[in-house]
Amino acid sequence: MKKQTSWFILPMLCWLAALPLTGFAQETSAAVPDAGGSPASADAVGWEAMSTLDLETAVRIALTGNPGLEAAAARVRQAKAQVEQARSAYWPRLDANASGSRLDLSNTAYEERLAATRFFIPGASIDDPENYYHADLTATWTLFDGFERKFSNAAANYGEQSSSAALNDARRLLISAVADAYFSAQLALENISIAKADEAFNQRQLADAEARQRVGTGALSDVLNFQVRKNQAKTTRINQEYRLEIARYGLAALLGLPDSRLPVNMQLAPLTPETAAELSIPPVDALIATAMEHRPDIQQTQWSIKQTEAQVKIAQSDNYPTVVLAGSLDGERVDDPGFGQDDFGNRVQVGLAYNLFAGGFTRAKVREVQNRRVELEKRLEELMLSAKSEIRSSAALVATAQSQVALQRENYDLVQRTRDLVEKEYNAGQGSLVRLNEAQRDLTTAQSNLALALVGLRQAWIALETRTGNVLATYGPTQ
Repeated sequence: MKKQTSWFILPMLCWLAALPLTGFAQETSAAVPDAGGSPASADAVGWEAMSTLDLETAVRIALTGNPGLEAAAARVRQAKAQVEQARSAYWPRLDANASGSRLDLSNTAYEERLAATRFFIPGASIDDPENYYHADLTATWTLFDGFERKFSNAAANYGEQSSSAALNDARRLLISAVADAYFSAQLALENISIAKADEAFNQRQLADAEARQRVGTGALSDVLNFQVRKNQAKTTRINQEYRLEIARYGLAALLGLPDSRLPVNMQLAPLTPETAAELSIPPVDALIATAMEHRPDIQQTQWSIKQTEAQVKIAQSDNYPTVVLAGSLDGERVDDPGFGQDDFGNRVQVGLAYNLFAGGFTRAKVREVQNRRVELEKRLEELMLSAKSEIRSSAALVATAQSQVALQRENYDLVQRTRDLVEKEYNAGQGSLVRLNEAQRDLTTAQSNLALALVGLRQAWIALETRTGNVLATYGPTQ
């Protein structure tokens, strides 16, 4: 009956050890949200078939394909695996070991062992060399470790939350970069349209001047003037086309597209007039309150502080004893590995370890982690102050950009009317060529300034939303 019991003692030990853990594992896994939740794949976006790329679609593609964001997502998965590692400490450890050895005695050792054997049994002999085989199945379960497992799990969970916040922060900054690149490309696109319009205007005037010269009512200087103006407009268009091409490459790189290149048939949405929402006054105090609660880099530091607080408890766990329950089945056999029931014995033990003195190691380790927590708390304080300052600065920039848009819109309307009047006067022979050149130059400048003001307004809003963290709610993935 004794040998039969030995076969059941270890499985029984493992079963008993596992009983209280099921609920814990469920509770822990439920407490930690899944930090994956990446947006729809780039294939689902269907960007290759698009003819016009708007900002929302560009952001959606970037959140799917940007390599830097994928690296941040991999860090979240690493943190999730660390949670599972910490959770495994609550389960018993089961190890199986087997070994075989061949013992070949020296002549001296053989003679000594043979003499000792024959002292009791004359005429006996011993095998040399001799084969020995060993097998065991051992279970160890930590009953108490000074709450180290508890706070290791907490620290790992907080680390996962911190990594998830870091992923959201990477998304926040990526969205801002994509928006800036997109608006820069839109500005170049608008400047190309302005240059083309200027080129077309001067082409019309050149054709009229050539017609007047042919009938003897126009001067050659007028023809040459409009040729020069046309070439200047063409030069501006070529330069802006280069800027657009470079902007498209930069945007494609942020989107993570192959070869950092947008499809040739994909055009950007044109620059649209300002909206009423863009001209509204940003609620600075409410935005600051939102940022303090929802900005990802602030959340990341807060979770890191919680993780460090748990690490303080882990360091303090060395002040407590450790209690370990162990059980094993051990088998020994000579000559061949054909183990039978009679070759096994069993062992059950409870061990207690308590460090009495370690040269102040535990105390110093606790102080180290405590000061790390202080460092993070001060860094959080500095980050919050910086965020408040950035939000107020961005709100002021939005207000300035709104004033600029209103002023440039009014100026454009005035200059447009002026140019049209001067053109009519010149065509009627009542206005000078110099005045027409000046009016047309003022018009292209006003158009460029208005486009620049519009882009500046939208970039200012994106900067404000980025610094408050609201850009994630506006453009981020829905999980």
